[in-house]
Amino acid sequence: MPNDDPTLTPTPEQSTHGVGPWPGRSDAWPQDERFDPELLANGDTRNVVDRFRYWRMEAIVAELDADRHPFHVAIENWQHDMNIGSIVRSANAFLAEAVHIVGRRRWNKRGAMVTDRYQHVVHHDTIAELVAWARDERMPIIAVDNVPGSVLIETFSLPERCVLLFGQEGPGLSDEAIAAADAIVEIAQFGSTRSINASAAAAIAMHAWIVQHAALPSPPPAPRIDTPAP
Repeated sequence: MPNDDPTLTPTPEQSTHGVGPWPGRSDAWPQDERFDPELLANGDTRNVVDRFRYWRMEAIVAELDADRHPFHVAIENWQHDMNIGSIVRSANAFLAEAVHIVGRRRWNKRGAMVTDRYQHVVHHDTIAELVAWARDERMPIIAVDNVPGSVLIETFSLPERCVLLFGQEGPGLSDEAIAAADAIVEIAQFGSTRSINASAAAAIAMHAWIVQHAALPSPPPAPRIDTPAP
């Protein structure tokens, strides 16, 4: 499911400390076609995990496509919400199948930190278009918003295949989106603020799906903590 908006200018890759050129001369470089000769020669400062160092972007996307989780993320974009980039970044971190932008085609990519290059992003003009797509895919829409009738996401069994639908900072989800949802969940809060930042709420909801459905990696051994003698 490729990014369906080729008219947008790609975001510049942000540098990290990364790694330098591959040690040794070019005849010592890996012969695997997934590796990028330019990166091997000059080093790789991209914001990618170590297993993807020196890999071509297309090879990274192909590797991610083999393991993507079967949940999708959808975001309403009526007011050019600044949080969308951060939500795309979280979707990449949690390996969502795709991100769906509903409404305005253009969105602020700064918060994505170039993860939109590795994450499938598609566009729908209206909520009705998103709903039609989800129904064709037989995928329930789970709206995330603290509105009357919502249930706590901490007590809700998220479907393995679903669309997590998020609104904008401030107004939240539109009435049309709420009406189209198969279920509405909210995140438990305990302080004085009425709502959580939109990108933070999206990350929490995606992680809730991970806790319920994802095969977690084996953790490293826990460090030993010596208790001081009394």
